[in-house]
Amino acid sequence: MNINYVKHYSHALGRDMEYKTYGTEGHAVLVFPSQDGRFYDYQDFDMVGVLSGFIDSGRIRLICVDSIDRETWSDIGGDHHRRIELHERWYHHIVDELIPQVRHRSDETFIATGCSMGGFHAANFFFRRPDLFDTLLALSGLYYAGYFFPGYTDPLVYDNSPFDFLQRMPADHFYWDMYRHRRIILCVGQGAWEDDLLDSTRQMDALLAGKGVPAWVDYWGRDVAHDWAWWRRQVVYFMRHLLSEEDAEYVI
Repeated sequence: MNINYVKHYSHALGRDMEYKTYGTEGHAVLVFPSQDGRFYDYQDFDMVGVLSGFIDSGRIRLICVDSIDRETWSDIGGDHHRRIELHERWYHHIVDELIPQVRHRSDETFIATGCSMGGFHAANFFFRRPDLFDTLLALSGLYYAGYFFPGYTDPLVYDNSPFDFLQRMPADHFYWDMYRHRRIILCVGQGAWEDDLLDSTRQMDALLAGKGVPAWVDYWGRDVAHDWAWWRRQVVYFMRHLLSEEDAEYVI
């Protein structure tokens, strides 16, 4: 497997940022780390390992980005506006700086994925920029920003809260048609440490259904916990489905 480590300067953040890629061919998968996580966690927790067959066969390539969650979403006691403003700069780092670096073609689109907080980030980027992302695979995600900003909101918090901005998006907004032609998978367990994520997923399920947006919302069993062991099983299960679906479209 071709593994590449990159350290580059982010003008959006005014600092060096890092990421790793795995593989060189196939559908590009942008991987967001879980809360406070790093770009190497996906490898350390063997998510890269369980996907190695897809990577080695040239079906997918992973781009594992870094987070600054400790300074933004996790800094609950910090200044709220500073936190969300810094997150927005990180968002633009990913969209305006990192994605152009890793794209093979100017029109290439990505699968957005992540576990836990990574699932939130994946959904946030997907719903904000459906022109960049053709697929969302969110595992154990939470989909509203208010959970991290109790008692506070402003336009940037709103813009980074998919459940909120989707609720209020005008019915004639062109994004709705884009969403309906994208692939959306939300998965959550019903076991230990999944309660808040389960509630949020149910809310997103109802919202998307009410807006006429097809989505595969999969509720795994009461033994399925908020844990890497389950996320490893889930990512292989859903990636196999997504790639089989692409094969079928190609044959047709």
